[in-house]
Amino acid sequence: MSQAQAPSPGGRTAHPEHIGHVIFITASAAMGGFLFGYDSSVINGAVEAIRDRYDIGSAALAQVIAIALIGCAIGAATAGRIADRIGRIRCMQIAAVLFTISAVGSALPFDIYDLAAWRIVGGFAIGMASVIGPAYIAEVSPAAYRGRLGSFQQAAIVVGIAVSQLVNYGILQLADGDQRGKLLGLEAWQWMLGVMVVPAVLYGLLSFAIPESPRFLISVGRRERAKAVLADVESKDVDLDARIAEIEHAMRREHKSSFKDLLGGRFAFLPIVWVGIGLSVFQQLVGINVAFYYSATLWQSVGIDPSSSFFYSFTTSIVNIIGTVIAMVLVDRVGRKPLALVGSSGMAIALAFEAWAFSAKLVDGKLPGTEGTVALIAAHVFVLFFALSWGVVVWVFLGEMFPNRIRAAALGVAASAQWIANWAITASFPSLADWNLSGTYVIYTFFALLSIPFVVFFVRETKGKTLEEMG
Repeated sequence: MSQAQAPSPGGRTAHPEHIGHVIFITASAAMGGFLFGYDSSVINGAVEAIRDRYDIGSAALAQVIAIALIGCAIGAATAGRIADRIGRIRCMQIAAVLFTISAVGSALPFDIYDLAAWRIVGGFAIGMASVIGPAYIAEVSPAAYRGRLGSFQQAAIVVGIAVSQLVNYGILQLADGDQRGKLLGLEAWQWMLGVMVVPAVLYGLLSFAIPESPRFLISVGRRERAKAVLADVESKDVDLDARIAEIEHAMRREHKSSFKDLLGGRFAFLPIVWVGIGLSVFQQLVGINVAFYYSATLWQSVGIDPSSSFFYSFTTSIVNIIGTVIAMVLVDRVGRKPLALVGSSGMAIALAFEAWAFSAKLVDGKLPGTEGTVALIAAHVFVLFFALSWGVVVWVFLGEMFPNRIRAAALGVAASAQWIANWAITASFPSLADWNLSGTYVIYTFFALLSIPFVVFFVRETKGKTLEEMG
């Protein structure tokens, strides 16, 4: 009998008959991930225009791009508590409003400081979405499908990245290839940032069409409503009263998670919290977001013209989507740890080739033919291995690995650590690239290699277990 078909108390691994409805709920919640990816990547198309319009150097430009990540860290750190107090759905709706406000403000800034402020607002929304999406999806998903459904968050992120780059490319073409070209009274880069209003409003509308998490409903005494939600997402063979009792029993052993609950031992946090932080930090320290925040600028710096650089950025996003689909197919079949180990190995090799390629001296402002080809191929291979492994499994792990009594707070801390690491990489890349681009990729290669023993010795497999079995 297969893993998905094995019987267990309450029939919890049974397949729901209405899986289409479960997918709709999951996809709606994952719209936050789409906005996460879109907002994170859309700035890629505006980098050079912002530099030119406000006449700022690489260090200041990096801070404007990276400052949104400070908002992300704050949003991630507070989202768990907000969700525990007012519910997952209300938290999504707040994030949708903040995304909308940020898109309008970023498209119509008074000056560079105003733009930075609106990016912080958008970052706060991204941070909230990065926590609420995985937590909500984990709480409404049947155990047999939770890995694949949990990977919807990352799938939505990579689709958001691809769509933002496609939109940027389309706007750039309308503006005759000029990021500062005028379109209906605004510069092209302003339209790039403002278009996010559309998915932000859609996210808000979809949040009204999906149910609240059964675990939150039980926590506020709405037992019958929680039972109705479980009936919509579980198999007809599941004993709903037994499931409710199982959740209630787990919740009686816990209390509202807080930062204080995460403390313990010689190293401040509980060991499981450090593992979550480690997963989050390693996901960023391999330099993945350099490929999405700076790819157009990176390719231009080695001699590729602006239109072609946008094309290569878009092809990278397509590879990202392909890798994510592979992970979605495999995450519940082969498990989380094997995918992470394969991904770390593949990323390390690809990053090493990139480091070698960028060590070559430029000829007429371009990489030599062989090195240029290797750099392009290695960049795409790196993104592929990240997408089919760490891009998906980290979000699945973070939604599953923590005991119920600390899940919300621990997920918030882990996601916050992820944004801080993301900020460190994003803010440092322009200066590191000016120092030594090859050396920068050597650093990323080192972290990819270091992630292998971390996964082997510290990460526990969560495949096929219910949330209540996490402790």
